[in-house]
Amino acid sequence: MVVYSNNIILKTYKISLGKNPIGDKEFEGDNKTPEGIYFINAKNSKSTCYKNLGISYPNITDIEKAKDLGKQTGGDIKIHGIINGYGFIGKFHRWVDWTAGCIAITDQEMDEMFNHTPIGTPIEIKP
Repeated sequence: MVVYSNNIILKTYKISLGKNPIGDKEFEGDNKTPEGIYFINAKNSKSTCYKNLGISYPNITDIEKAKDLGKQTGGDIKIHGIINGYGFIGKFHRWVDWTAGCIAITDQEMDEMFNHTPIGTPIEIKP
């Protein structure tokens, strides 16, 4: 994950994605991470995983795509730290894509992101 400000790279993070990381999220339960333009729409310091930043998935395009497949979009897509109680794993969580469609970083990295990313920040998720 690459973090920019005014087209200048500020930081690069190694991440874990959904358990089925190839391709754009199509529907709830596909274990894919959505691709496209979204916004940070929430901050939660007391989540199941060590802090999170909410991603504005689904958008209108996502809803239509899932509807065409006869499926639900799902939601609750986040950038988050490691599952509470497992923070000791640290960077080793990156060895596998393990989320249900979220973007995971270490707890220390999540502190950085959480403290420096305001609600409303635009993000682009792409392969």
